[in-house]
This record gives sequence, C-alpha cells and structure tokens, in this order.
Amino acid sequence: MFASSTRFISISRSVIQMGRQQTLGKFLEMPKSVKPAPPQQSSLHEMWKKESVNKDASTKEKSSVNKLETNDKPMETEEESFNTRRDEPQDAESSKRKHVEEIVRSPRLKKRRVVDSDDEAEDTTSLSTGPSHSKSPRRKSRTRTTVPLPSSSKSRGKAKANSEEENVPSAKTEASSSSEGEEGDEEIDPDEDIEEELEGRAGTKDVVAASKSALAALSKVKDVDIKGGWKVGELIPYAALTKTFSMIEATTKRLEKNAILTSFLLLVIQRSSKKDSTALLQAVYLCINRLSPDYVGIELGIGESLLIKAISESTGRSLAMVKADLKKEGDLGLVAMNSKNSQKTLFKPKPLTVAFVFSSLRDIASSSGHSSQAKKVSIITKLLAACQEFEAKYIVRSLEGKLRIGNAERSVLVALAHAAVLAEHEKAGKKWSTEKLAMRLEEGANNMKSVYSELPSYDEVIPALLKHGINGIRDHCKLTPGVPLKPMLAKPTKAIGEVLDRFEGKRFTCEYKYDGERAQVHKLPDGSVSVFSRNSEDMSKKYPDLVEQLPKCFKDSTKSFVLDAEAVAFDRLTNKLMPFQELSKRKRKDVKVEDIQVRVCLFAFDLLYLNGEPLLHKTLNERRKLLRDHFTVVPGEFDFAKCSDGETVDEIQSFLEESVKDGCEGLMVKMLETDASYYEPSRRSVNWLKLKKDYLAGVGDSLDLVVVGGYYGKGKRTNVYGAFLLACYDDSSEEYQTICKIGTGFSEEMLQSHYEVLKPLERDILRGDVKAGGAKPDVWFEPQVVWEVLTADLSLSPIYTAAQGLVDERGISLRFPRFIRIRDDKSADDATGPEQIAEMYERQALSAGSGKKKGGDDDDGFW
Repeated sequence: MFASSTRFISISRSVIQMGRQQTLGKFLEMPKSVKPAPPQQSSLHEMWKKESVNKDASTKEKSSVNKLETNDKPMETEEESFNTRRDEPQDAESSKRKHVEEIVRSPRLKKRRVVDSDDEAEDTTSLSTGPSHSKSPRRKSRTRTTVPLPSSSKSRGKAKANSEEENVPSAKTEASSSSEGEEGDEEIDPDEDIEEELEGRAGTKDVVAASKSALAALSKVKDVDIKGGWKVGELIPYAALTKTFSMIEATTKRLEKNAILTSFLLLVIQRSSKKDSTALLQAVYLCINRLSPDYVGIELGIGESLLIKAISESTGRSLAMVKADLKKEGDLGLVAMNSKNSQKTLFKPKPLTVAFVFSSLRDIASSSGHSSQAKKVSIITKLLAACQEFEAKYIVRSLEGKLRIGNAERSVLVALAHAAVLAEHEKAGKKWSTEKLAMRLEEGANNMKSVYSELPSYDEVIPALLKHGINGIRDHCKLTPGVPLKPMLAKPTKAIGEVLDRFEGKRFTCEYKYDGERAQVHKLPDGSVSVFSRNSEDMSKKYPDLVEQLPKCFKDSTKSFVLDAEAVAFDRLTNKLMPFQELSKRKRKDVKVEDIQVRVCLFAFDLLYLNGEPLLHKTLNERRKLLRDHFTVVPGEFDFAKCSDGETVDEIQSFLEESVKDGCEGLMVKMLETDASYYEPSRRSVNWLKLKKDYLAGVGDSLDLVVVGGYYGKGKRTNVYGAFLLACYDDSSEEYQTICKIGTGFSEEMLQSHYEVLKPLERDILRGDVKAGGAKPDVWFEPQVVWEVLTADLSLSPIYTAAQGLVDERGISLRFPRFIRIRDDKSADDATGPEQIAEMYERQALSAGSGKKKGGDDDDGFW
C-alpha cells in the first residue's frame, strides 16, 4: 500500500512537472525533446502582463507577504520555488526599468530588472521578448557582481507616483532568490541585454558604462541639489558645487564620480538662462581647478604660509594653533574647514556663489607687484569669512592648486558631454530606448573629446555646446591658430625588431629625435606668431629670436599655419647641434634678442593647419609634402627634420647610428600612410615609436619624475642634499606616488645648484597629496621640480607606492636610477604616470619571459 502510494505521488509529480515545463518554457531551459512555446503564447503572456498592471497595491502586498512566508519554509524544493516565481504578479513597471541589485542574503548574486522610466518602455519590452527569448535556452547562466545602480528619479510621470510600490517587488525578489536552486536559474542582467543588442559594434563596454552612468546621474540630481535649489537665471550657489565635490571625494568608484558630476552639470545647464554660458563655464573651470585655458597663463598655487596667515586672520586662531592642526591633519583644506566650523558668529554670512568665488580667485591669481601679498591675504580672508560647511575646505584646496577629489579633467569632459545629452533629451521630451540613450551618450562623449583635443579651450567649446548642441560642436569648434593643442606623443621601444613587427607590411618613416624642446608654432591670419611648449605654455617671450626669424622661413602663400617642431640649441660657428643642457641655460623671462648667447634652430616635422584648413586627418605623407611646399630652409635657423624611409634592419640601424653621431637622442618611427598616420592630439600612440640610443644600450627607460623629498648629505656632500626622493604623478587621483631614492649622476656643482633651487621649496610636513608609503626623507619639498631619470631596471617594492595595485599590491621602484637632466619644459602634473610605469614593468617582465603583457600595445595619454 505504501509503495503504490509512493508511485502515485511520483506519477502525479511527473504530470505536474510536465505541465510546469510547458508553462515555464519561456523562462527555463527545456529538454531537447520538448519544443519551445509557439509565438502566440508569447503574445498571450504580454496580454496577461498588461492586465496585471491594473491589480491594486493591496494584491501586490498580499502576494509579497505570501512569498515571504513561503520563503521561511526550511525544506522548500527547487520545484516549489519555481512555482512560487511563476505565481508572482508581473508588475508592468518591472519591464521598463533596468536596475542591477546585489542580493546579499543569497550565496549567489542575483540580478533583476526594475522600473526605470516610461521612456524605456518600448525598448525593454523588446528586450524581454523576441530575440532574447529565443536565445535564452542556449545562453549559459552567469553570475556577475555589478555596482548597484540607483534607479532614475524624475519629478513627473509614473516613476514618481509608483515610487512606494516599487519596494514591494524588491522584497519579493529577495525572498524568492534565497530559495532558488542552482539548476536552470537565469537572472536578467541589463549589461547582458545591452551587450547582446550591441553585439558586433565597437565600444560596447563604453556604451554600457555610459548608460549606467547616465541612469545613476538622473537618480542623483536630488542628492546633489542643495535644499531649496536655485531658480533659473540665478547665480549658482557655491554650496552646490562643494556638496558635489564632497560626494565625489567620498567614493572611489569612477562611474559614480562621473554620475555625481553629470547630475550637477545637468542642473547648471537646466537652470542657466538662455544665451548665458558664463555659469556653466565658471563651474567647469572650478571643477578642473583652473581659471583660464593653459596658454593664457593665469594660475593658482598660493604658498602655504600665506594661506595659514589668511586662515588665522579669518577665524581668529593663532598661527601656532593653525600650524599644529596642519601637522596633525596634513591637509590645509581640512584645517580651514574645521577652524571655520568651530568659529561662532553673530549672524549668518551671505551665501557664496560660484561667480563670486571664481572672480575672487582670478583677482588673487592676477595680483602682482607692490603689496600684492597683502591684497591676496585680504581677498582670501573675505572668502573664508563667508564660508559654510565644506566651502572653506575646497576654497583653500583650490588656492593650493589641487582639489584632491580624484576627478581628472577627462572625467569632467565626459560628465559635461553626458549632461548636455541628458539636457537635450529632456528638453525634446522624446522617449528614447535604453540602447539609443546609451549610444547617444557615448557619441556625445566622443564628440566632446575629439573637439577638445583639437581646440582645448572651454572659452570656445562651452558657448558652442550650449548654442549648437552636442552634435553641432564638431562643425563650430575646430583647430584654430592661437589655441595650442596637446601634442601627439610616442611610445618607447627597445629594439629595431619591435619596430619592424609593429609596422610590418606598412609604409613608415624614420626621423631624427632631436635633443631639444618641443615647440608648437602658430601664425595667425593677422601675421602675429606665437610659440607654445608641450604643456601649452606661451614661450614667445622665451624665444623672441624664433619669433623674429620665422617670417623668413615660410613662403608668401602661407597665410596661417600650426607647425609641430623641435627647438634645438645650435652652434652657428661649427654648424653642430648642442645638447639640451645648453638650451636650458637660456633665460625664461624678459629675454632680449641682443642678449641671447645660445642660439636656436627650429626643426619642423609636422604641419597641423594650413591657410584655414586643419590637416589632422590627412596622412603624414600628405602633411609632410605640404610642409615642404610652403616652407623654406634657412641654414642655422629653420630646417626640416632629417628623415629616411628605409625598411630593413640594416638601414634603420645605420640611420640610428648617424642620428647619434649628429648629436640626437635616437629616432622617431612613424606610420606614413593610411588613417593610422593621422595626427592624434593628446595621445601617446603606437603609430609613433621612439627608438633611443639608451634603450638599445640596455640601460633602460627614462622617466620624468617629481622631486618630493631630500636627504641631508654626508662627507663631501655636507651642507647640501646628498640624495632625493622622487615620485610619479597620478592625474586620476591627483596624487604623487613615491618611486625611488636617487643619489647618483650628480657632480658637486649640480648638487649645489639643486640645493639652491629646492631649499625654498622645503616643507615641515608631508603634503596630503603625496603618497609616501614607507619613504622617510629628512625634508619634504613642494612638488614643483621635474627631473629626467634613467633606470636600469624596475622592481616591486613594499616601500614605494608608484603604480600600487596596477601590477601588484606592492608599488614599483627604480633600480639604479641615474639623474639625466632637469625638465624645465614640464610641470609637476606632466610627470610620468603610474599606468606608464606599470606598462614598463610588464614589458620588462615579458622580455625576461616571466610575465604576460597586458594591453601594452594600446594607445594611452590624455584619453
């Protein structure tokens, strides 16, 4: 009797299971013998789905309670769990919102789709049926940890009306997920859906990231906005900007940082009056901690002693107390904020605005001459007196020259582009699918990057953005003489064989790599000539002789141009090139042509603009021909970079030896034809390779590093610094990372010279943006001086912090570093970055056969 009952129950369960398989064919993997549900059944399901929208909240709540009770059963079977999921009411909103939720109660991470906005209804329906349905039985279930994404919050429409209801399905999903078994589980992943729809297209990861960032930005608008907000046309409260800064500083997630900044810039765009680009322009400048384009030369960077004095005067605290707090905190911004917030005031000061702060900072930066110090202290004191909450912290950091919120300029560009796309989307009032929104965001970011690389001036780009939209800026913002663009850079290579492997089957050229200073020469239609450095500094006053001799170098048909060249010290008596050290002896300011002793010859190697036409998207072969057609050689003053189009190892080796004999560093090897030879501003590209004599000699790679500390000398080096602590610069986190201690390559005269330069930069305590690790120098320096250093090898180190986490938990250090020269043409922010150091280490490991290369061939640089 017991056996027959068991068989009856088993048969019943089989019948029930067959029925469930047919009903759940859309969701579960079917056995091979069972055909998938016909299309009509899918349509019927959609009808049921629509009917379920009309169910009231009480029905959902009841279902949720039942679901939770079911989940409490200790011995729930996998079959019962599936049945519970099937009986769950389908919330219509759940087909519209894409949201990734991390369920911590379950040992497996589950993801589900949640309501996002009405705009995505059409797209999500198509994602949840049709092609994705037919693929699901074959697609393997996979579990991924994804950053939880806040859903998009809008101030109007159903999303707001149903905000309370949305919590019910969330609870139900958590309950059901804890009881689901391993076999046949398949959770909906928004990333997977988008990736499938965009399959075969380039940049899918970027598109998915853009979509996530935009959705998160919409949800953070209320978080970023200050209480009460501000009206359209009103000045932006500085409190809104500092609140944004504090939120960005509080997270380490790149997408979240971008989302926060995007939401703030979106608010600024929405609340700016028509034809007014000033508000957005000032906000962006404060976000990147600049007051003007690089070439204008208005810089912040107020001395620590001046700031301490201003904090003391504005808060009524003694200098000794402020200095004691600084020694404890290591961050003058925090000291200012704590001092200000602990100060009692009789009345609340008038709130600061972005416009007022920006204007005050410009006044401080442009103050010069007699009593300028007192004027600066007075302005800073007034600013600090009006500060509330976080404002003092970020004003002081802005004055120091580093915000230290971990938000690089490229992130600001992307956030600006995303904010513009979202503002246009909302203004148009159109419904965009998730895919379309993601593609528009990525397209907007690419437009912004491309435009800014050609015309790196927010003064030009932002007004055009607001006037013509994100899709119209390409037509109105192009390379313009007078606005220097960031130069294209080359990747180092250690062997001629590497060059031939890279350019196999393609036309390339080899040029002398001159030992001079990069110079970008601009001639405007009005006849004026300007010379800019690699970091966009105006060097026209440093090289008045170049400006004077250039008119003899171009033909009458050349009305305007932008020239990429190298300024090299040149001995006109012997007609020989001189090393960079001779060039560095020239004065940097107030240079008179008649007083110049070290003459300069300009060697041109590229033409970027000619007579009103940008040439960036012409091949190098075409650009080189135009260069030679429109310019004339003037011996000792102007010449073309010497080149050879040899393609064999022997030809390249012979030309390399010739370049070294002529006083050059080595060769530059460049792609000559196809779009790979286009000029790429701001990028260190694999289409340009540098082959230096030091690399071939096996000495190793050279790096540009910042001097951040000093060690007192002993013996012959008494009374000067005997060794120095060097660091690389991470522009993403805005911090200096220590990499080595250097004490070789110095003569006694050099040490004395370094002491005289660095002594005024001494600090008592470590700056907050210097990541020292275990390094403990005798004194710390303001990070201002950049040296070129050669190393024989790179190794992992528990003491230094360079590239920490990129290759290993330990940092990377230099073995046997040797001083080469001072890089006067570079600022501390232009120093070698941790990514490049990590890549050098991986290339070294690869060549030694002990490691695997990870993306070493990818382009890097500004983007």
